[in-house]
Amino acid sequence: MTIGLRCLAALLALALSAAGQNFAFGQQDRAASLRTAFARAEHLKRGINASQWFAQSASDYSAARTNRYTDAQDIALMARLGFDNVRLSIDATPLEQYPHGADGLNAEFVGRLDKAVDTMLADGLAVEIDLHPEDSYKQPLRTDGNAVDRLTALWRRLAAHYATRDPERVFFEIMNEPEVNDAYRWEGIQARVAAAIREVAPKNTIIATGPNYSSIADLLTQNPLADGNVIYNFHFYNPHEFTHQGAGWGTGWWGYTHGIPYPATESTMAELVKEVPDAANRFALENYWLDHWDGHRIRLLIDEAAAWGHANNVPLICNEFGAYREHTDEQSRMNWIRDVRTALEADGIGWTMWDYRGGFGVVSKQDGQAATVDEKVVEALGLKK
Repeated sequence: MTIGLRCLAALLALALSAAGQNFAFGQQDRAASLRTAFARAEHLKRGINASQWFAQSASDYSAARTNRYTDAQDIALMARLGFDNVRLSIDATPLEQYPHGADGLNAEFVGRLDKAVDTMLADGLAVEIDLHPEDSYKQPLRTDGNAVDRLTALWRRLAAHYATRDPERVFFEIMNEPEVNDAYRWEGIQARVAAAIREVAPKNTIIATGPNYSSIADLLTQNPLADGNVIYNFHFYNPHEFTHQGAGWGTGWWGYTHGIPYPATESTMAELVKEVPDAANRFALENYWLDHWDGHRIRLLIDEAAAWGHANNVPLICNEFGAYREHTDEQSRMNWIRDVRTALEADGIGWTMWDYRGGFGVVSKQDGQAATVDEKVVEALGLKK
């Protein structure tokens, strides 16, 4: 071999050795990050959603409303009931509104958010900072690169702001139910936003999700992020014919239905299907009981999410599940909540119920007044009162 070839071979061997060392270091780094994510998932075992407070209320995010909607007494009650974390939904629009503070966010709105977060932390609760924008913010992400830029920039500012809090107990959820129907596109968007978060918040754990409405089926389309310090999330409302009966949003005919039992039988549904006025939708409702929804079926579906988590060696949570209470038989609602909660726990998956005082709530409350706890929901959740 000539001197030149020997030098080339030596350089190649050195390069391969360095690449191997870098790969090994990267694997070790990811393994350490994964251990962090699994350990921190233990802070998200039994949670509650603080909804319609700093999100889902585009008409009014004033201090007058938010200060009376959920207050320090409510947060203390969440902790006293046995919840270990709160998912704090935050709309994107008021975060971006002028005037901005030094961090590029609306200073007055964020000041109220800070007070809520710090009160939760002081009461021993972990906090999921959940970016929960309106549809008008999410839907441009399907096709518009500028919308992705906007989301990425917002998260860079928001994560930098909350990176100063305890990273053991403050989590960053990239987006609630992104409504991006292209799973591959959402995977790319999510990776980009996660990288931006990590630039400014190197220690906090990120919460990632699937496209569309974050169902189990959506989760199964995703590959885990390269970042190991990530917890993966799904939502569970199956079957919607039961959990969303009487709801004035979603599928139109849900609004007609009331008192649908869970589990259901032919005899209990014979008259109830007549609540739906047209044949095609009656057929859809009939399939609810023909499909034999019960605790066993729910467990099998949640097992599928758990299997994805095990296959990819990543931690999982379910940070939305619940049943609309206004037109639902109380005992059936308790049956469903208990079945979902026990299935999640059997698979070692932490949960966050939807929601605290809204239409799916664990309490009843008028603005500015003390909350009344629904003891039956507390019992179905396996919590103390």
